[in-house]
Amino acid sequence: MDILSNLLLGLSVALTPENLLYAVLGCVFGTLIGVLPGIGPSAGTALLIPLTARLPPTGAIIMLTAIFYGTQYGGTITSILLNVPGEAASAITCIDGHQMAKKGRAGAALSVAAIGSFIGGTFATIALVCVAGPLTQVALEFGPVEFFALMVLGLSLLMGLAGDSMVKALMMGAVGLLLAMIGMDPVRGAPRFTFGMMELLDGLNFVPVIMGLFGLSEILENAEKKLSQSVGAEVGSLIPSRQEVRDSAAPVIRGSIVGTLLGLVPGMTGSMSSFLSYSMEKKLSKHPERFGHGAVEGVAGPETANNAHANGALIPLFTLGIPASPTVAVLMGAFMMNGLIPGPFLFREQPALVWGVIASFFVGNVILVILNLPLISIWVKILKIPYSILFAVILAFMVIGAYGVENSIFDVAVMLISGVAAYLLKKFDFPMAPIVLTLILGPVMERALRRSMEMSQGDISILFSSPLAVVLLILSAVIIVTSSLKFIPARKWSGGGDAEV
Repeated sequence: MDILSNLLLGLSVALTPENLLYAVLGCVFGTLIGVLPGIGPSAGTALLIPLTARLPPTGAIIMLTAIFYGTQYGGTITSILLNVPGEAASAITCIDGHQMAKKGRAGAALSVAAIGSFIGGTFATIALVCVAGPLTQVALEFGPVEFFALMVLGLSLLMGLAGDSMVKALMMGAVGLLLAMIGMDPVRGAPRFTFGMMELLDGLNFVPVIMGLFGLSEILENAEKKLSQSVGAEVGSLIPSRQEVRDSAAPVIRGSIVGTLLGLVPGMTGSMSSFLSYSMEKKLSKHPERFGHGAVEGVAGPETANNAHANGALIPLFTLGIPASPTVAVLMGAFMMNGLIPGPFLFREQPALVWGVIASFFVGNVILVILNLPLISIWVKILKIPYSILFAVILAFMVIGAYGVENSIFDVAVMLISGVAAYLLKKFDFPMAPIVLTLILGPVMERALRRSMEMSQGDISILFSSPLAVVLLILSAVIIVTSSLKFIPARKWSGGGDAEV
Protein backbone atom coordinates (compact mmCIF):
# COMPACT_ATOMS: atom_id res chain seq x y z
CA MET A 1 0.00 0.00 0.00
CA ASP A 2 2.92 2.32 0.75
CA ILE A 3 4.30 1.68 -2.73
CA LEU A 4 1.02 2.72 -4.35
CA SER A 5 0.66 5.85 -2.21
CA ASN A 6 4.26 6.86 -2.86
CA LEU A 7 3.83 6.34 -6.60
CA LEU A 8 0.62 8.40 -6.62
CA LEU A 9 2.47 11.16 -4.76
CA GLY A 10 5.21 11.01 -7.36
CA LEU A 11 2.80 11.13 -10.29
CA SER A 12 1.07 14.17 -8.80
CA VAL A 13 4.47 15.91 -8.91
CA ALA A 14 5.70 14.56 -12.25
CA LEU A 15 2.47 15.34 -14.12
CA THR A 16 2.39 19.05 -13.31
CA PRO A 17 2.69 21.12 -16.52
CA GLU A 18 6.04 22.57 -15.45
CA ASN A 19 7.66 19.19 -14.73
CA LEU A 20 6.14 17.66 -17.85
CA LEU A 21 7.85 20.40 -19.86
CA TYR A 22 11.19 19.65 -18.19
CA ALA A 23 10.76 15.93 -18.97
CA VAL A 24 9.98 16.68 -22.62
CA LEU A 25 12.97 18.99 -22.94
CA GLY A 26 15.23 16.43 -21.28
CA CYS A 27 14.08 13.67 -23.65
CA VAL A 28 14.63 15.92 -26.69
CA PHE A 29 18.10 17.06 -25.57
CA GLY A 30 19.05 13.52 -24.54
CA THR A 31 18.03 12.08 -27.90
CA LEU A 32 19.95 14.85 -29.66
CA ILE A 33 23.10 14.05 -27.66
CA GLY A 34 22.66 10.36 -28.39
CA VAL A 35 22.26 11.06 -32.11
CA LEU A 36 25.57 12.92 -32.32
CA PRO A 37 28.34 10.31 -32.63
CA GLY A 38 31.31 10.85 -30.35
CA ILE A 39 29.55 12.74 -27.54
CA GLY A 40 28.11 9.99 -25.32
CA PRO A 41 25.82 10.10 -22.26
CA SER A 42 28.48 11.15 -19.72
CA ALA A 43 29.70 14.08 -21.78
CA GLY A 44 26.18 15.01 -22.88
CA THR A 45 24.77 15.04 -19.36
CA ALA A 46 27.74 17.09 -18.14
CA LEU A 47 27.36 19.56 -21.01
CA LEU A 48 23.69 20.16 -20.28
CA ILE A 49 23.95 20.58 -16.49
CA PRO A 50 24.18 24.39 -16.88
CA LEU A 51 20.71 24.38 -18.47
CA THR A 52 19.30 23.28 -15.12
CA ALA A 53 21.32 25.64 -12.92
CA ARG A 54 18.43 28.09 -12.45
CA LEU A 55 15.63 25.52 -12.33
CA PRO A 56 13.81 24.30 -9.19
CA PRO A 57 15.54 21.18 -7.78
CA THR A 58 12.73 18.80 -8.78
CA GLY A 59 12.56 20.14 -12.32
CA ALA A 60 16.35 20.13 -12.66
CA ILE A 61 16.70 16.47 -11.64
CA ILE A 62 13.73 15.40 -13.79
CA MET A 63 15.29 17.10 -16.80
CA LEU A 64 18.78 15.67 -16.22
CA THR A 65 17.55 12.11 -15.70
CA ALA A 66 15.45 12.45 -18.88
CA ILE A 67 18.61 13.54 -20.70
CA PHE A 68 20.38 10.46 -19.31
CA TYR A 69 17.93 7.83 -20.53
CA GLY A 70 17.13 9.87 -23.66
CA THR A 71 20.72 9.41 -24.85
CA GLN A 72 20.23 5.64 -24.78
CA TYR A 73 17.61 5.80 -27.55
CA GLY A 74 19.34 8.54 -29.52
CA GLY A 75 22.40 6.35 -30.03
CA THR A 76 20.17 3.73 -31.68
CA ILE A 77 19.31 6.04 -34.59
CA THR A 78 22.90 6.45 -35.77
CA SER A 79 23.68 2.78 -35.12
CA ILE A 80 20.90 1.68 -37.46
CA LEU A 81 21.09 4.39 -40.13
CA LEU A 82 24.83 5.15 -40.20
CA ASN A 83 26.41 2.04 -38.70
CA VAL A 84 28.05 4.47 -36.24
CA PRO A 85 27.03 4.07 -32.56
CA GLY A 86 26.06 7.34 -30.93
CA GLU A 87 27.28 5.90 -27.63
CA ALA A 88 29.08 2.73 -26.57
CA ALA A 89 25.99 0.82 -25.41
CA SER A 90 24.49 1.03 -28.92
CA ALA A 91 27.55 -0.43 -30.66
CA ILE A 92 26.17 -3.98 -30.69
CA THR A 93 23.00 -2.71 -32.39
CA CYS A 94 25.04 -1.84 -35.50
CA ILE A 95 25.51 -5.52 -36.31
CA ASP A 96 21.91 -6.35 -37.18
CA GLY A 97 20.30 -2.91 -37.08
CA HIS A 98 22.29 -1.57 -40.00
CA GLN A 99 21.74 -4.79 -41.96
CA MET A 100 17.99 -4.32 -41.50
CA ALA A 101 18.38 -0.76 -42.79
CA LYS A 102 20.16 -2.03 -45.91
CA LYS A 103 17.17 -4.30 -46.54
CA GLY A 104 14.76 -1.36 -46.31
CA ARG A 105 13.63 -2.21 -42.76
CA ALA A 106 15.28 0.72 -40.95
CA GLY A 107 11.89 2.06 -39.82
CA ALA A 108 10.89 -1.31 -38.38
CA ALA A 109 14.24 -1.64 -36.60
CA LEU A 110 13.84 1.82 -35.06
CA SER A 111 10.27 1.02 -33.98
CA VAL A 112 11.29 -2.28 -32.38
CA ALA A 113 14.15 -0.50 -30.60
CA ALA A 114 11.84 2.26 -29.35
CA ILE A 115 9.21 -0.17 -28.05
CA GLY A 116 11.85 -2.41 -26.46
CA SER A 117 13.48 0.64 -24.86
CA PHE A 118 10.12 1.69 -23.42
CA ILE A 119 9.42 -1.75 -21.97
CA GLY A 120 12.94 -2.17 -20.58
CA GLY A 121 12.98 1.29 -18.99
CA THR A 122 9.52 0.76 -17.49
CA PHE A 123 10.48 -2.67 -16.10
CA ALA A 124 13.57 -1.24 -14.40
CA THR A 125 11.56 1.67 -12.97
CA ILE A 126 9.01 -0.75 -11.50
CA ALA A 127 11.92 -2.59 -9.88
CA LEU A 128 13.14 0.72 -8.41
CA VAL A 129 9.68 1.46 -7.00
CA CYS A 130 9.48 -2.01 -5.41
CA VAL A 131 12.92 -2.09 -3.78
CA ALA A 132 13.24 1.59 -2.81
CA GLY A 133 11.21 1.23 0.41
CA PRO A 134 12.96 -1.82 1.92
CA LEU A 135 16.46 -0.65 0.95
CA THR A 136 16.00 2.83 2.34
CA GLN A 137 14.59 1.48 5.60
CA VAL A 138 17.77 -0.54 6.08
CA ALA A 139 19.99 2.35 5.05
CA LEU A 140 18.26 4.75 7.46
CA GLU A 141 19.83 2.76 10.30
CA PHE A 142 23.28 3.83 9.10
CA GLY A 143 25.41 5.97 11.39
CA PRO A 144 28.69 7.73 10.47
CA VAL A 145 30.63 4.44 10.75
CA GLU A 146 28.29 2.53 8.45
CA PHE A 147 28.12 5.45 6.07
CA PHE A 148 31.92 5.59 5.85
CA ALA A 149 32.02 1.87 5.07
CA LEU A 150 29.36 2.39 2.39
CA MET A 151 31.46 5.13 0.77
CA VAL A 152 34.51 2.84 0.86
CA LEU A 153 32.38 0.31 -1.00
CA GLY A 154 31.57 3.02 -3.53
CA LEU A 155 35.22 3.90 -4.00
CA SER A 156 36.10 0.23 -4.44
CA LEU A 157 34.25 0.57 -7.73
CA LEU A 158 37.42 2.22 -8.99
CA MET A 159 38.55 -1.30 -9.83
CA GLY A 160 35.56 -1.76 -12.07
CA LEU A 161 36.34 1.51 -13.86
CA ALA A 162 40.05 0.84 -14.17
CA GLY A 163 40.15 0.18 -17.88
CA ASP A 164 43.46 -1.47 -18.83
CA SER A 165 45.52 -0.36 -15.83
CA MET A 166 44.73 -0.53 -12.14
CA VAL A 167 47.66 1.76 -11.35
CA LYS A 168 46.37 4.47 -13.69
CA ALA A 169 42.88 4.16 -12.23
CA LEU A 170 44.22 4.55 -8.68
CA MET A 171 46.29 7.55 -9.75
CA MET A 172 43.21 9.22 -11.25
CA GLY A 173 41.23 8.36 -8.12
CA ALA A 174 43.90 10.05 -5.99
CA VAL A 175 43.74 13.14 -8.23
CA GLY A 176 39.99 13.27 -7.72
CA LEU A 177 40.38 13.06 -3.95
CA LEU A 178 42.93 15.88 -3.98
CA LEU A 179 40.61 18.06 -6.06
CA ALA A 180 37.76 17.27 -3.67
CA MET A 181 39.83 18.53 -0.70
CA ILE A 182 40.22 22.02 -2.14
CA GLY A 183 38.29 24.59 -0.09
CA MET A 184 37.38 24.86 3.57
CA ASP A 185 38.15 22.07 6.02
CA PRO A 186 34.71 20.62 7.03
CA VAL A 187 35.66 20.42 10.74
CA ARG A 188 38.25 23.14 11.45
CA GLY A 189 36.86 25.65 8.97
CA ALA A 190 40.38 26.53 7.76
CA PRO A 191 41.19 26.92 4.05
CA ARG A 192 43.29 24.21 2.42
CA PHE A 193 44.88 23.94 -1.03
CA THR A 194 43.46 27.34 -2.00
CA PHE A 195 46.88 28.99 -2.60
CA GLY A 196 45.44 32.33 -1.50
CA MET A 197 42.79 32.35 -4.25
CA MET A 198 39.41 33.56 -3.03
CA GLU A 199 37.62 31.65 -5.81
CA LEU A 200 38.77 28.36 -4.29
CA LEU A 201 37.47 28.94 -0.77
CA ASP A 202 34.22 27.11 -1.63
CA GLY A 203 36.12 24.41 -3.48
CA LEU A 204 36.19 23.67 -7.18
CA ASN A 205 32.82 24.09 -8.85
CA PHE A 206 31.74 20.63 -9.90
CA VAL A 207 30.03 21.66 -13.16
CA PRO A 208 32.98 23.21 -15.07
CA VAL A 209 35.29 20.40 -13.96
CA ILE A 210 32.92 17.73 -15.30
CA MET A 211 32.21 19.72 -18.48
CA GLY A 212 35.93 19.86 -19.12
CA LEU A 213 36.74 16.25 -18.21
CA PHE A 214 34.00 14.76 -20.37
CA GLY A 215 32.72 17.42 -22.76
CA LEU A 216 35.74 19.41 -23.91
CA SER A 217 38.06 16.40 -23.98
CA GLU A 218 35.55 14.53 -26.18
CA ILE A 219 35.36 17.45 -28.61
CA LEU A 220 39.14 17.66 -28.83
CA GLU A 221 39.36 13.90 -29.44
CA ASN A 222 36.62 13.93 -32.07
CA ALA A 223 38.25 16.85 -33.85
CA GLU A 224 41.02 14.42 -34.77
CA LYS A 225 38.64 11.89 -36.28
CA LYS A 226 36.90 11.86 -39.62
CA LEU A 227 33.30 11.03 -38.78
CA SER A 228 31.19 9.77 -41.66
CA GLN A 229 27.85 11.52 -42.07
CA SER A 230 26.25 9.97 -45.13
CA VAL A 231 22.90 8.40 -44.25
CA GLY A 232 23.11 5.28 -46.34
CA ALA A 233 19.54 4.00 -45.93
CA GLU A 234 16.02 5.31 -46.13
CA VAL A 235 13.91 5.02 -42.99
CA GLY A 236 10.94 3.41 -44.75
CA SER A 237 7.84 2.18 -42.95
CA LEU A 238 7.87 2.40 -39.16
CA ILE A 239 5.45 -0.51 -38.72
CA PRO A 240 7.15 -3.86 -38.03
CA SER A 241 5.70 -7.01 -39.56
CA ARG A 242 3.82 -9.56 -37.48
CA GLN A 243 6.76 -11.93 -37.70
CA GLU A 244 9.13 -9.21 -36.48
CA VAL A 245 6.82 -8.52 -33.53
CA ARG A 246 6.70 -12.23 -32.64
CA ASP A 247 10.46 -12.59 -32.95
CA SER A 248 11.03 -9.54 -30.73
CA ALA A 249 8.70 -10.45 -27.85
CA ALA A 250 10.93 -12.92 -25.96
CA PRO A 251 14.18 -10.92 -26.49
CA VAL A 252 12.48 -7.83 -25.05
CA ILE A 253 11.44 -9.71 -21.92
CA ARG A 254 14.87 -11.26 -21.43
CA GLY A 255 16.61 -7.96 -22.20
CA SER A 256 14.53 -6.19 -19.53
CA ILE A 257 15.63 -8.68 -16.86
CA VAL A 258 19.29 -8.77 -17.92
CA GLY A 259 19.61 -4.98 -18.15
CA THR A 260 17.93 -4.33 -14.81
CA LEU A 261 20.03 -6.89 -12.92
CA LEU A 262 23.33 -5.75 -14.43
CA GLY A 263 22.36 -2.12 -13.81
CA LEU A 264 22.37 -2.92 -10.09
CA VAL A 265 26.02 -3.97 -10.25
CA PRO A 266 28.27 -0.95 -9.66
CA GLY A 267 30.96 -0.57 -12.29
CA MET A 268 28.99 -2.54 -14.90
CA THR A 269 28.41 -0.59 -18.11
CA GLY A 270 25.40 -0.48 -20.41
CA SER A 271 27.50 -1.92 -23.22
CA MET A 272 28.00 -5.07 -21.12
CA SER A 273 24.24 -5.49 -20.79
CA SER A 274 23.78 -5.02 -24.53
CA PHE A 275 26.54 -7.49 -25.38
CA LEU A 276 25.28 -10.13 -22.93
CA SER A 277 21.73 -9.79 -24.27
CA TYR A 278 22.94 -10.15 -27.86
CA SER A 279 25.02 -13.22 -27.00
CA MET A 280 22.08 -14.76 -25.13
CA GLU A 281 19.68 -14.23 -28.05
CA LYS A 282 22.12 -15.74 -30.52
CA LYS A 283 22.62 -18.84 -28.36
CA LEU A 284 18.88 -19.30 -27.73
CA SER A 285 17.89 -18.73 -31.36
CA LYS A 286 16.83 -21.68 -33.51
CA HIS A 287 18.48 -19.94 -36.45
CA PRO A 288 21.68 -18.32 -35.12
CA GLU A 289 23.00 -17.97 -38.66
CA ARG A 290 20.53 -15.09 -39.16
CA PHE A 291 22.43 -12.93 -36.66
CA GLY A 292 24.71 -10.49 -38.41
CA HIS A 293 22.41 -10.43 -41.44
CA GLY A 294 19.49 -8.40 -40.11
CA ALA A 295 17.93 -10.47 -37.29
CA VAL A 296 15.38 -8.32 -35.47
CA GLU A 297 16.21 -10.16 -32.22
CA GLY A 298 19.70 -8.64 -32.44
CA VAL A 299 18.09 -5.21 -32.20
CA ALA A 300 15.25 -5.88 -29.73
CA GLY A 301 17.29 -7.63 -27.02
CA PRO A 302 20.32 -5.31 -26.76
CA GLU A 303 18.29 -2.10 -27.03
CA THR A 304 15.90 -3.27 -24.32
CA ALA A 305 18.79 -4.31 -22.08
CA ASN A 306 20.53 -1.00 -22.73
CA ASN A 307 17.60 1.11 -21.49
CA ALA A 308 16.76 -1.26 -18.65
CA HIS A 309 20.38 -0.94 -17.53
CA ALA A 310 20.19 2.87 -17.59
CA ASN A 311 17.16 2.94 -15.30
CA GLY A 312 18.40 0.03 -13.19
CA ALA A 313 21.69 1.85 -12.53
CA LEU A 314 19.68 4.57 -10.79
CA ILE A 315 18.52 2.14 -8.07
CA PRO A 316 21.82 2.20 -6.08
CA LEU A 317 21.99 5.99 -6.51
CA PHE A 318 18.52 6.70 -5.15
CA THR A 319 18.48 4.13 -2.36
CA LEU A 320 22.10 4.10 -1.13
CA GLY A 321 23.68 7.19 -2.68
CA ILE A 322 26.22 5.11 -4.66
CA PRO A 323 26.78 5.99 -8.33
CA ALA A 324 27.05 2.79 -10.37
CA SER A 325 28.59 4.34 -13.51
CA PRO A 326 30.37 7.54 -14.64
CA THR A 327 27.15 9.01 -16.04
CA VAL A 328 25.26 8.28 -12.83
CA ALA A 329 28.16 9.91 -10.94
CA VAL A 330 27.58 13.04 -13.04
CA LEU A 331 23.89 12.87 -12.08
CA MET A 332 24.88 12.58 -8.42
CA GLY A 333 26.96 15.72 -8.84
CA ALA A 334 23.88 17.47 -10.23
CA PHE A 335 21.95 16.41 -7.13
CA MET A 336 24.66 17.89 -4.92
CA MET A 337 24.77 21.07 -7.00
CA ASN A 338 21.10 21.52 -6.06
CA GLY A 339 21.84 20.94 -2.36
CA LEU A 340 20.54 17.34 -2.41
CA ILE A 341 22.39 14.23 -1.20
CA PRO A 342 20.88 11.14 -2.89
CA GLY A 343 20.28 8.23 -0.57
CA PRO A 344 17.92 7.07 2.15
CA PHE A 345 17.71 10.39 4.02
CA LEU A 346 16.42 12.10 0.89
CA PHE A 347 13.40 9.74 0.89
CA ARG A 348 12.63 10.81 4.45
CA GLU A 349 13.37 14.52 4.11
CA GLN A 350 11.98 15.24 0.62
CA PRO A 351 9.66 12.38 -0.40
CA ALA A 352 7.76 14.50 -2.93
CA LEU A 353 10.95 15.31 -4.81
CA VAL A 354 12.29 11.73 -4.82
CA TRP A 355 9.05 10.06 -5.80
CA GLY A 356 8.32 12.81 -8.30
CA VAL A 357 11.61 12.10 -10.04
CA ILE A 358 11.02 8.33 -9.95
CA ALA A 359 7.49 8.73 -11.36
CA SER A 360 8.94 10.94 -14.11
CA PHE A 361 10.81 7.88 -15.40
CA PHE A 362 7.46 6.34 -16.38
CA VAL A 363 6.42 9.61 -17.98
CA GLY A 364 9.76 10.04 -19.74
CA ASN A 365 9.64 6.58 -21.31
CA VAL A 366 6.21 7.36 -22.74
CA ILE A 367 7.46 10.72 -24.03
CA LEU A 368 10.41 9.05 -25.77
CA VAL A 369 8.11 6.71 -27.69
CA ILE A 370 5.68 9.49 -28.63
CA LEU A 371 8.38 11.96 -29.66
CA ASN A 372 11.07 9.89 -31.30
CA LEU A 373 9.26 7.80 -33.86
CA PRO A 374 7.49 10.76 -35.55
CA LEU A 375 10.68 12.87 -35.30
CA ILE A 376 13.08 10.39 -36.88
CA SER A 377 13.16 12.42 -40.13
CA ILE A 378 14.29 15.47 -38.12
CA TRP A 379 17.10 13.53 -36.42
CA VAL A 380 18.25 12.33 -39.84
CA LYS A 381 18.44 15.95 -41.04
CA ILE A 382 20.51 16.90 -37.99
CA LEU A 383 22.96 14.15 -38.89
CA LYS A 384 23.61 15.93 -42.20
CA ILE A 385 24.94 19.07 -40.44
CA PRO A 386 28.77 19.15 -40.71
CA TYR A 387 30.39 18.16 -37.43
CA SER A 388 32.80 21.07 -37.68
CA ILE A 389 29.77 23.35 -37.21
CA LEU A 390 28.15 21.20 -34.52
CA PHE A 391 31.33 20.98 -32.44
CA ALA A 392 31.86 24.75 -32.69
CA VAL A 393 28.30 25.34 -31.45
CA ILE A 394 28.79 22.85 -28.60
CA LEU A 395 32.06 24.49 -27.57
CA ALA A 396 30.42 27.92 -27.51
CA PHE A 397 27.59 26.50 -25.42
CA MET A 398 30.11 25.00 -22.99
CA VAL A 399 31.84 28.34 -22.45
CA ILE A 400 28.50 30.10 -21.88
CA GLY A 401 27.33 27.31 -19.58
CA ALA A 402 30.50 27.28 -17.47
CA TYR A 403 30.32 31.05 -17.07
CA GLY A 404 26.58 31.10 -16.38
CA VAL A 405 26.63 28.77 -13.36
CA GLU A 406 28.30 31.35 -11.09
CA ASN A 407 28.86 34.21 -13.58
CA SER A 408 32.58 33.61 -13.19
CA ILE A 409 35.39 33.72 -15.75
CA PHE A 410 37.37 31.60 -13.28
CA ASP A 411 34.95 28.70 -13.90
CA VAL A 412 35.53 29.02 -17.65
CA ALA A 413 39.27 28.73 -17.01
CA VAL A 414 38.67 25.66 -14.81
CA MET A 415 36.63 24.07 -17.58
CA LEU A 416 39.31 24.76 -20.21
CA ILE A 417 42.16 23.51 -18.01
CA SER A 418 40.19 20.37 -17.05
CA GLY A 419 39.35 19.65 -20.68
CA VAL A 420 42.89 20.05 -22.00
CA ALA A 421 44.31 18.03 -19.10
CA ALA A 422 41.76 15.23 -19.69
CA TYR A 423 42.53 15.24 -23.43
CA LEU A 424 46.25 14.81 -22.74
CA LEU A 425 45.67 12.15 -20.08
CA LYS A 426 43.46 10.15 -22.46
CA LYS A 427 46.36 10.10 -24.91
CA PHE A 428 48.16 7.95 -22.33
CA ASP A 429 45.04 5.83 -21.60
CA PHE A 430 44.28 7.34 -18.20
CA PRO A 431 40.58 6.78 -17.36
CA MET A 432 38.48 9.81 -16.40
CA ALA A 433 35.70 7.97 -14.54
CA PRO A 434 37.73 7.46 -11.29
CA ILE A 435 38.30 11.22 -11.00
CA VAL A 436 34.57 11.88 -11.13
CA LEU A 437 33.78 9.14 -8.63
CA THR A 438 36.30 10.30 -6.03
CA LEU A 439 35.53 13.96 -6.65
CA ILE A 440 31.91 13.28 -5.67
CA LEU A 441 32.27 10.61 -2.97
CA GLY A 442 35.45 12.02 -1.41
CA PRO A 443 33.89 14.88 0.62
CA VAL A 444 31.01 12.67 1.77
CA MET A 445 33.39 9.95 2.91
CA GLU A 446 35.65 12.47 4.64
CA ARG A 447 32.76 13.91 6.66
CA ALA A 448 31.67 10.43 7.75
CA LEU A 449 35.25 9.52 8.74
CA ARG A 450 35.80 12.74 10.70
CA ARG A 451 32.51 12.30 12.59
CA SER A 452 33.43 8.70 13.42
CA MET A 453 36.83 9.79 14.74
CA GLU A 454 35.21 12.52 16.85
CA MET A 455 32.81 9.97 18.36
CA SER A 456 35.69 7.66 19.33
CA GLN A 457 38.14 10.44 20.22
CA GLY A 458 40.53 9.25 17.54
CA ASP A 459 40.23 5.48 18.12
CA ILE A 460 40.25 3.90 14.65
CA SER A 461 38.79 0.65 15.98
CA ILE A 462 35.35 2.30 15.85
CA LEU A 463 35.36 1.65 12.10
CA PHE A 464 35.10 -2.07 12.89
CA SER A 465 32.66 -1.79 15.78
CA SER A 466 29.53 -2.25 13.65
CA PRO A 467 28.75 -5.68 12.12
CA LEU A 468 27.16 -3.98 9.12
CA ALA A 469 30.23 -1.78 8.59
CA VAL A 470 32.48 -4.86 8.79
CA VAL A 471 30.35 -6.63 6.16
CA LEU A 472 30.55 -3.61 3.84
CA LEU A 473 34.33 -3.33 4.31
CA ILE A 474 34.80 -7.05 3.62
CA LEU A 475 32.64 -6.70 0.50
CA SER A 476 34.81 -3.78 -0.60
CA ALA A 477 37.94 -5.89 -0.12
CA VAL A 478 36.41 -8.74 -2.13
CA ILE A 479 35.55 -6.35 -4.98
CA ILE A 480 39.08 -4.94 -5.00
CA VAL A 481 40.73 -8.37 -4.95
CA THR A 482 38.48 -9.96 -7.58
CA SER A 483 38.73 -6.91 -9.83
CA SER A 484 42.52 -6.91 -9.47
CA LEU A 485 42.73 -10.47 -10.79
CA LYS A 486 42.06 -9.32 -14.35
CA PHE A 487 45.34 -7.38 -14.24
CA ILE A 488 47.40 -10.47 -13.35
CA PRO A 489 49.03 -11.88 -16.52
CA ALA A 490 47.74 -15.29 -17.51
CA ARG A 491 50.29 -18.05 -16.91
CA LYS A 492 50.56 -21.50 -18.39
CA TRP A 493 52.15 -24.04 -16.10
CA SER A 494 54.26 -26.75 -17.63
CA GLY A 495 54.46 -30.23 -16.22
CA GLY A 496 57.90 -29.56 -14.73
CA GLY A 497 56.53 -26.73 -12.61
CA ASP A 498 58.17 -23.84 -14.48
CA ALA A 499 55.95 -20.85 -15.23
CA GLU A 500 55.63 -19.75 -18.78
CA VAL A 501 54.29 -16.24 -19.34
